[in-house]
Amino acid sequence: SLSVLCFSELFFVKEPHDVTVMRKEAVILDCQARGEATIDVRWLKNGVKVVENERVYLLSNGSLYFSEVESRRGDKSDEGFYQCLAQNKYGAILSQKARLTIASISSFAIQPTSVVVTEGSVARFSCKISAHPPPIITWEFNRVTLPLTTERITVLPSGVLQIYGVQRADTGNYRCIATNIASRRRSTEATLTVTPALSPQLPQRPRIITRPQNISVSLHQSAILECMATGNPRPIISWSRADSKSIDVYNTKVLGNGNLIITDIKPQHGGVYMCRATTPGTRNYTVAAANVTVLAPPSLSEWPESLTRPRAGTARFVCHAEGVPTPQVTWLKNGEKVHSNGRIKMYNSKLVINQIIPEDDAIYQCQAENEQGSVLSMARLIVVMSEDRPSAPRNIRADTVSSSAILLAWERPLYNSDKVIAYSVHYMKAEGLNNEEYQVVIGNDTTRYIIDDLEPAHNYTFYVVAYMPMGASRMSDNVFQHTLEDVPLRAPELSLTSHSPTDIQVSWQPLPDKLSRGRVSGYRLSYRTSSESAVSQIELPGEKTQHLLENLQPDTIYLLRIVAATSIGWGEQSAWTSHRTPKASIPLAPELHLEPLNCTTISVRWQLAPKNSASVQGYKLFYHEESQPEGAPLQLRASDYAHTIGGLDPRKKYHVKLLAYNVVGDGYQADQTISTPGCVSVRDRLVPPPPPPHNVYANTNSSTAVFLHWGRPAFTSSQAINYTVRCNPVGLQNASLVLYLQTSVQSLLVQDLEPNTKYEFAIRLHIDQLSSPWSPVVYQTTLPEAPTLPPSNVKVTVIEEDTALVSWKLPDEPNLAVTHYTILYASRNAWIAGEWQVLQREGSITMALLENLKPGQVYLVKVSASNSMGDGPFSHAVELTVRTDLSSGQDLHLSRGSTHSTAFSDGFYHLDQKSMTGISVGVCIALICIIICAFIIICRGKNRYLVPLNSDDSHGPPISQLTGETFSVLQNMRHSSASYQPGITVLTYEEELSMSLNQPPTLQVLLGHPGDTEGSSNSEGSHETGDSGRYSHDEMELTNLSGPSSRPPSLKAEDMTSWKPRNSPAHSPLQNSYLLFFTLFLPIKQLTYNMLISAL
Repeated sequence: SLSVLCFSELFFVKEPHDVTVMRKEAVILDCQARGEATIDVRWLKNGVKVVENERVYLLSNGSLYFSEVESRRGDKSDEGFYQCLAQNKYGAILSQKARLTIASISSFAIQPTSVVVTEGSVARFSCKISAHPPPIITWEFNRVTLPLTTERITVLPSGVLQIYGVQRADTGNYRCIATNIASRRRSTEATLTVTPALSPQLPQRPRIITRPQNISVSLHQSAILECMATGNPRPIISWSRADSKSIDVYNTKVLGNGNLIITDIKPQHGGVYMCRATTPGTRNYTVAAANVTVLAPPSLSEWPESLTRPRAGTARFVCHAEGVPTPQVTWLKNGEKVHSNGRIKMYNSKLVINQIIPEDDAIYQCQAENEQGSVLSMARLIVVMSEDRPSAPRNIRADTVSSSAILLAWERPLYNSDKVIAYSVHYMKAEGLNNEEYQVVIGNDTTRYIIDDLEPAHNYTFYVVAYMPMGASRMSDNVFQHTLEDVPLRAPELSLTSHSPTDIQVSWQPLPDKLSRGRVSGYRLSYRTSSESAVSQIELPGEKTQHLLENLQPDTIYLLRIVAATSIGWGEQSAWTSHRTPKASIPLAPELHLEPLNCTTISVRWQLAPKNSASVQGYKLFYHEESQPEGAPLQLRASDYAHTIGGLDPRKKYHVKLLAYNVVGDGYQADQTISTPGCVSVRDRLVPPPPPPHNVYANTNSSTAVFLHWGRPAFTSSQAINYTVRCNPVGLQNASLVLYLQTSVQSLLVQDLEPNTKYEFAIRLHIDQLSSPWSPVVYQTTLPEAPTLPPSNVKVTVIEEDTALVSWKLPDEPNLAVTHYTILYASRNAWIAGEWQVLQREGSITMALLENLKPGQVYLVKVSASNSMGDGPFSHAVELTVRTDLSSGQDLHLSRGSTHSTAFSDGFYHLDQKSMTGISVGVCIALICIIICAFIIICRGKNRYLVPLNSDDSHGPPISQLTGETFSVLQNMRHSSASYQPGITVLTYEEELSMSLNQPPTLQVLLGHPGDTEGSSNSEGSHETGDSGRYSHDEMELTNLSGPSSRPPSLKAEDMTSWKPRNSPAHSPLQNSYLLFFTLFLPIKQLTYNMLISAL
């Protein structure tokens, strides 16, 4: 473990692990610690010390022994989480948690239910049961156990029975059997009733009747995604990932007729999986998707290291953990939880100990824990003590220099001042809670220091520590001092609205301390019309935050600005802000009321002004954070009188503006500013914020919506809990487009999103004026939409006598993902017959070659785009005229009203350049070998040849003595015979039904029947469905691509012509070559044919 590598004074050799046992069974929880003696070992159960008795006691090596495990209710049960605590003189360490579970099996949560199905369709039964360890599920048919898998029946480990192609014999009773080490349970029986099918059966589009479900699976376990579909003909089921990544073929397989099972699941297997059911030979399909979340126990990416620090120093331990769900990090000191105080702080998985004291010398552990397990790492803090360390600095004084600087002075320590090598100056704000402490280290050559980064008009506290090589002194006495006021750093931001055509309501928020730099003593408000240069000014007391300007001109633009002052003087003026007084026929300003519901939500309520007589068509609500630009308004109905604004930040000022509008224009504005409260409403209560929601995950099965689900943190409260969901595209620059949604449940469907866009989501909870931090951000990309437009700018150009180039551009749709293009082309005659030739190209390719075109023909070409969500429409057909004489140019124009239906021609192949090159090279090499062998045998074998014998010749070897090469040639002649004609040497190949006896052999005969295209048809059919490249069960089955066997039955001896060598005049070399050519070429013909099929 990590602790062994970095720490040797005390560590675990063995730690307990999760175990499941039978009731009354004996079990040992291992624990062995090593280190300097003596080591004391104790055990904790659910954080409480285990009391030994005659049934449960400690072994000599530190392990915990149970002679009989009890499963009684409550605390008397031995089930729970156990930890081993080891201690020696250096401190104590805690082991990882181990869960002791007693094997059990409950009653069925889901029982199989009876179904009535049509003959030839599919049937499904399911059962569900909770058990430890997980049970093995089997099924019985009429009390007889069914096999786990057959051609028609599949039993999923999750407890599902699937029956495809239901037959009359399947009628009967089915029940589920669940078995584990604890017991075996049988479900109630369910009846399958089979009704006769309609005759003839009508074609049906594919329909997914059992969709895959979102699942969360622990690391190294198995995930099962079920997918059942019906249709006529029976649809093909294929799987793909929504992120277009390839599916891991080593850990993934198809079970039964379309269920996907992932074994030994790993983090990279997580994601959205899509089940696609396609009617064979068509483009008809339907899709269902499910998200797989891989849960992983915590693992440490950064762990704490042992430190040696002097007294009064600072120690920092770092610990970063990864896992799903996100692990919770806890710090332990000598096996007990560390709590924050003034010196010890924990944040961002870090532990910081300031002003170290001797009691801080201990063993510290970082414990990362989630639902999947826990992991610990340890480090020791050694505090170095010095006998002759200096005394504390004396007579510390602080004097204010300016609004941001204070001079600090002190005297050297009374004892051992000559050993001081440096001083450390510490300061922090004196008011408020959880203020950050700052530290500055200076040399030992001075006892004065100016701190010049302070805020104006604030009280600060200071102390000094003296350092020597072996330690530090105690802290000096604390001294308090305040900084001076300064002129305001800037002016308030104005909010302007009109309640009538002749007035402007001016309001603003008080400046925060950082900006006011003291107490604001007054304001100066200036205003003028946009057409005049004369400025009017009004001075207002510092307590005011609004002023009403009256007796103004209607429908006139006014410019206003304000400046604030302290006792030091006036600050900078704000920029001019414009406002037009409204016309008289528009609605008056509504009466606006704002109220914070919590630290991130504001309630807006309003009512029409009593004197309003103008009609109202609706309302416009504006809001924005101070110092941020105003965004687009929210359009509200005329019947609305309240609205909730959520997703705000705590302790921020927001300007809210509301106006009514009608056909004349926008009405008078009601403008107010409100501050959201802090998430801790009363500081003195010291109430910590609630923890954020955990286990946040997002998944999608559409292009415009994402489903979010999260867990509520483990705390008890009787108050109602609300949640705020934050949603925005990744990399969003405009903050006003961030979407905030409110809900009181632990899930939400976020709709109206953009397709094929990556979004980030975060969630926080609100309870009793308290708000949690935002949860960790989760990301989810919406699925792309199927193309709704055809490819644009389709062009076809003749580039050779029989070849044309077709090119196109992406469909004119935003955020569109294209995985492949389909090109259909056909001559006019083929188009009339409904036969199109098909090409497919990857989505990154926007051109294709049309080859083997016939001169004098007019071709129609059209293109469609497709992605994982479906196929888009085809473009308008483009006409291509292939002329006999290319010098006259090519005619290229669009056809009009090409709305005919399309059909796919069989037997069409597209061989890429690499395949053709490989085949050509192979054939050439074979021919060269034949020529070389013929030449060698002609030169050496003039006295060795074969001649025929008459039927009455009794000499010569029997048929069994023929050479293997000759016999192989004879075997491979389908329906043929070898004969010898007197006076010539020739081997005749006779083909039944297609060749006469005297017809010379041709290349077509040698290469096989032209009608042997079963392999081509099968391959093309798969190509047409659009499932090429997908992980499909049907594609994994071995298929005989070569058609009927070309090897005839074994030849009988009496059916063959007898042969024997004879000393006779030598035949001519030409005759020998001719015989050898056919003897060697026929086997190579079969090999070449197989190579062609494999390449296709």
